[in-house]
Amino acid sequence: MAKTLPAPKTEGLHYLGMRDDFAARIAAGDLKPGDKLPSERRLQEEVGAARGTVRAGLFQLEAEGVIYRRDRSGWYVSPPPVIYDPTRWEGFISYVEAQGRSPTTETISAESITADALLAQVFSRPQGAPLFMIRRRRYVDNRAVLVERIVVDAALAPDLLRFSFDQSLTSILKSEYGLSVARNAVRMQPCALTGYEAEALRLKPGLPGLAVQRTSYDADGRVVEFDHEHWRHDAVQISVDTRVR
Repeated sequence: MAKTLPAPKTEGLHYLGMRDDFAARIAAGDLKPGDKLPSERRLQEEVGAARGTVRAGLFQLEAEGVIYRRDRSGWYVSPPPVIYDPTRWEGFISYVEAQGRSPTTETISAESITADALLAQVFSRPQGAPLFMIRRRRYVDNRAVLVERIVVDAALAPDLLRFSFDQSLTSILKSEYGLSVARNAVRMQPCALTGYEAEALRLKPGLPGLAVQRTSYDADGRVVEFDHEHWRHDAVQISVDTRVR
């Protein structure tokens, strides 16, 4: 007579039940984007689980991009991600507003630098050539969603640092310097947000993110921008529409 296999052990997996319950409530619209979840203490009382179980369930939902934390405020239902085509040279403000969302830009720093070996190769300039580096934090609906580092050739945009970069850099380069982009070379890869990026986005270090590196060229093959972006994983959905070659 065949032996009956024992039921799989579920110890330590009780948080998945809590995760499934909240995911279902969010999917059904009972909890809407931006809604605040009950406090962890209240969740313990509601689900009758230990604090560790509750936190494990919340961390699982956070990793999946379903909820997110605000410093000293609690847990909230994540808003829909921004649809992003990194191959287009379209300003962040333009494509976010086109989706009915509210974009904001905060300049972290803007400074003159000189080209090291890597940047000299990227810009086809000698080492030590003058460049500008701009670091910014970008928000959608008052939530920080990405940090970026942009390098621009000072020879193409002299005196660039006189402008405020809380506005569209794309518009500045177009209107003030007549620069436009004819081609983008883009690299994307998943990453863990740590160090500067996690701190700048006010995230727990180690959460997943998306790293985007974009080199933008004008019609003459000159590099207009060399851009590194780090997105929080729940804030962006990549959509690219290209012709098949």
